[in-house]
Amino acid sequence: MLASKYVDLIVPGYTHLQRAQPVLLPHLLLSYVEQLERDAGRLVNCRERVNFCPLGACALAGTGLPIDRFKTAKDLKFTAPMKNSIDAVSDRDFVLEFLAANSITAVHLSRIGEEWVLWASEEFGFLTPSDSVSTGSSIMPQKKNPDPMELVRGKSARVVGDLMTVLTLCKGLPQAYNRDLQEDKEPLFDSVKAILGMLEVCMEFAQNISFNSKRIQSSLPAGYLDATTLADYLVKKGVPFRTSHEIVGRSVALCVSKNCQLAELELDDLKAVHPVFEGDVYGYLGVENAVNKFISYGSTGSEQVKKQLEDWRIQLGISS
Repeated sequence: MLASKYVDLIVPGYTHLQRAQPVLLPHLLLSYVEQLERDAGRLVNCRERVNFCPLGACALAGTGLPIDRFKTAKDLKFTAPMKNSIDAVSDRDFVLEFLAANSITAVHLSRIGEEWVLWASEEFGFLTPSDSVSTGSSIMPQKKNPDPMELVRGKSARVVGDLMTVLTLCKGLPQAYNRDLQEDKEPLFDSVKAILGMLEVCMEFAQNISFNSKRIQSSLPAGYLDATTLADYLVKKGVPFRTSHEIVGRSVALCVSKNCQLAELELDDLKAVHPVFEGDVYGYLGVENAVNKFISYGSTGSEQVKKQLEDWRIQLGISS
């Protein structure tokens, strides 16, 4: 499991694509896993909800012939026959629900693709894909492009487009059957083909990348990632968070003026900002200390991330 290879590696966490707080790389990677698990759950739930048989509804009104719709539904592995023959022939919400589930999956995969394309850039340099999942340039010999994840990102538009096609197809149809509905097949099959390809490419790419620990570690001082942990320190000293927020803001401004990190400020400097600061503040400063202060369930603290990793190992049947 990729997350297990870098269990102690701290990376910058981002909000608004601006540096926010330090997080463990496995915590970030497991956030993708959580999203993909919900995607898989949506498909399972979709099957449970739509697995009802339209056979025997005929044109729209059913039939006067002595058919057994329950038998045919059972023989064809459906849960039961659809209860209303008009509904059975006139709606395609079973297609729409499946396409919607695929679209959410595609959006999640696209976001992974976007992040990893950014991280593979020279500006970040956090990630290096192997040659087997990279391409060069027809004109620039130095290039090493993460094309597979760009294609994943691009294919997501196609999957979402398939959903939009069928939504638009169905939006103006009167009950019951209309010939328009024959147009549901092509986007349905296209969505399945695209999403399977995206999953395969993501899996292959993930197995052929490495994270550049030295580059990541050298980047950590930028952005005052430990500022929020400093605010937590003040709260533990009895300072209301709103006031703590303002105090830390002034502390960061002082660092900017001195061109230094929070952990590099002298205690006298901090006390000049607010007298509540004491020597124990340095146990909260620096990214390593900041990460170790996270203790809430699901957080990026080391112990919490270890628990998350172990839970997923058990759930996925992966040996340690």
